[in-house]
Amino acid sequence: MKKIVVASKNPVKLAAVHEAFARMFPAESFEMEGVAVPSGVRDQPHGREETRRGAVQRAAASAAASLGDFSVGIEGGVEENDEGMEAFAWIVVRSAGGRMGTARSASFFLPPAVAALIKQGKELGEADDIVFGRVNSKQENGAVGLLTDNAIDRKGCYREAVIMALIPFKNESLYP
Repeated sequence: MKKIVVASKNPVKLAAVHEAFARMFPAESFEMEGVAVPSGVRDQPHGREETRRGAVQRAAASAAASLGDFSVGIEGGVEENDEGMEAFAWIVVRSAGGRMGTARSASFFLPPAVAALIKQGKELGEADDIVFGRVNSKQENGAVGLLTDNAIDRKGCYREAVIMALIPFKNESLYP
């Protein structure tokens, strides 16, 4: 049985990682552990680079916090551009042997009311809870679930990105 250490105790992230590994490696069994580690970036990262750096640092910190075959960092971020404020996540998977896979989730634009709260210093989850009248939505369906009426939820969005980050592990001969 292989051990996966996820740099989060959020049940949505843990479930997404577990489902992704199970889909990519159906013949394997996995043990999951969530650890709370710092990202080394702002609570609400802004921009592609800061968000990716947070995922890289979370994966490294989770590897250092617990012995596992894989460590996974997931970092959600936002970025402003001419069309508005976009939300996305970066995923980093590291193996104990040093292989690394990264992927970015699908992205979507936030409603102006949510974006305005983030500009005031709120995290995306907190802003969603205020605008949608929810409590702790980031441990449930998240912004994407709220905005799509769960056609896509946070777990599914993360799961697909984790699967993409696992491509180098599934195809080791193609990624030396």
